[in-house]
Amino acid sequence: MFAYFNDPHKVLHLSSEVLIAGLAMLLVGIYGAYLYTGPLSIVVQVAMHAMTIVGPTLIKIGYVMRLLSQHRLGKGVISKITA
Repeated sequence: MFAYFNDPHKVLHLSSEVLIAGLAMLLVGIYGAYLYTGPLSIVVQVAMHAMTIVGPTLIKIGYVMRLLSQHRLGKGVISKITA
């Protein structure tokens, strides 16, 4: 399991999937919780509101994974400019 996270290319690919899943959950949650005007059961309403919380959380986790993998690949290093 931990060997999977040692490869920054795999982590970069996984971060993209987590970002997409988080965005999809956020958009579906917003639509179902706030924009849809039809009848929904209480369980579905709770699930939609939960998706508006879990979606951004996944976006944040995916973004941090992306930053870490890019840093490990050497693409995220910002050189310091000394004046």
